[in-house]
Amino acid sequence: MGDPVTHFEIVAADPTALQAFYRDAFGWEVVAAGPTYAMVLPHADDGINGGVGAAPEGGASRVTVYIEVDDLHAALDRIEGLGGSTITAPLDVPNGPSIALFGDPEGHVIGLTKAATIRGR
Repeated sequence: MGDPVTHFEIVAADPTALQAFYRDAFGWEVVAAGPTYAMVLPHADDGINGGVGAAPEGGASRVTVYIEVDDLHAALDRIEGLGGSTITAPLDVPNGPSIALFGDPEGHVIGLTKAATIRGR
């Protein structure tokens, strides 16, 4: 199997309302992880955790999936060689994982997360 999708993120203008929506619509546990961000836990053995939070100031609402890789820099190099582009170079999220963002050849924004930072491998 290739690198798995291990996290999703939904950001919006009204994160509190959206957190309540997903909690009520799907029974997801919503756990505060900052002033405008919450982790959502689907409680399914084969589901993935995610987050719902505020869009960056001036940013649009969006959904991003995160693919777990062993080496963020190597993955971005491979992506660029295949016609993608780096949007956000690797960075360490405070109290969170190491992440990066890339654009695929059609412009979709996808996230990467370093394997050891999400599942402790």
